[in-house]
Amino acid sequence: MLFKIEKYRGTHLVRVPWVAAVSLVVMVVGLSIMLWSAERGRAARLQVKQPGEFSALLPSIVGLTQASLDPGNEVKVLENGDEFFPSLLHDIANARESIHIESYIWRRGAICDQVANALAIKASQGVEVRLLVDASGGHKLERRLIKLMKDSGVQVRMFHPIRISNLGRLDNRDHRKIVVIDGRIGYIGGFGYASEWTGHAQDHDHWRDTGLRVMGPVVNRLQGAFCENWIEETGEIPAGERYFPHLGRAGPTQAHIAYTSPTGSVSSVQVLYYLAISAAQHEIIIQNPYMLPSVDAIQALSAAVSRGVDVKVMVPAVSATDSPIVQHASHHTFGQMLKAGVKIWEYNPTLLHQKVIIVDGAWACVGSTNFDDRSFQLNDEISMGVLDSTITAQLRAAFAHDLRSATQRTSAEWEHRSLWHKLIDQLAYLGNSQL
Repeated sequence: MLFKIEKYRGTHLVRVPWVAAVSLVVMVVGLSIMLWSAERGRAARLQVKQPGEFSALLPSIVGLTQASLDPGNEVKVLENGDEFFPSLLHDIANARESIHIESYIWRRGAICDQVANALAIKASQGVEVRLLVDASGGHKLERRLIKLMKDSGVQVRMFHPIRISNLGRLDNRDHRKIVVIDGRIGYIGGFGYASEWTGHAQDHDHWRDTGLRVMGPVVNRLQGAFCENWIEETGEIPAGERYFPHLGRAGPTQAHIAYTSPTGSVSSVQVLYYLAISAAQHEIIIQNPYMLPSVDAIQALSAAVSRGVDVKVMVPAVSATDSPIVQHASHHTFGQMLKAGVKIWEYNPTLLHQKVIIVDGAWACVGSTNFDDRSFQLNDEISMGVLDSTITAQLRAAFAHDLRSATQRTSAEWEHRSLWHKLIDQLAYLGNSQL
């Protein structure tokens, strides 16, 4: 007997035996259960026992994120593309030995041509140049620029391109944004290579972002993070003094790095965020473009408010974001946070893209990590913590400036948003683990 599943392939009628059809259904159901269980397996409940004050918890934060607290760094805050790219291009032009760039985004725009040409020039001068771009976020990287760079000696690689051997890893994207020059100068933050990151957040087409330029011992950690994914894609191991020089004191700032790749367990960047929130005694400031906190995170933020911490969160407005569905999913969590006393603002002029956390005016974190499950569990991410009141003061001043262009949301207002708005928020949130 044949199960009535038939289809035409050209002019031939294909009949599928019922046993094969049942086997197919069983296989699909089994695969679905495996994927569901894998997702559920990642959802470990996070609880911080007796965190104490931030200064006392800092060694735990560093240790539990598999890092070290490196003293003697010079850290400079770079606000928006009009500060970031001139500094980067200047350092590229002065490179003598090596340039390593890792990025999730490479699109189109004059800045892409500028950076590609700068890299090509240095490679033609004998500087080792390695460029690693995520295959998904970098799918708009123009062939002419790839050819220009490769012809000049730049090693260009794509992270997890679409091919059979990568089918099981296509959901794992390289979301890190790192630059290391001569093993001595590092950049970290949210900046990608596209016209949207140029300018000074002056309009909808020019985004708001923050990065750090660093010198000192912590640059070795940035180099190690770059090399992790470079080795994975190429098999080449950059080793030796040329890439990891002895770095003496360059400034007054203590810094540490948390970077992660999917392992099926709680990630270092997630532990970093949760411990920082749990240790706060006075103030937490969070600026993040994709704020999709889990139940644990909402509880941690609510608990902070309960112990007298002033918790402030800023995200982009739906009208300003590049992903309205993510913001609607984020809206689904606003009600619980607002009821708990978390203060929330939506930034109106353009996409607010920086990933910044400031705790008690003493410690700050800047990097590539969004506040969502994709960053915590699926992406390769990196963030840098700095223990420096001068740096945190600059970042707090930038937050205060951003407040002038943001709208504060209230619990009463949120309770009375339209049923249609609530429905969109609920539907968007159903896919939060993939957003």
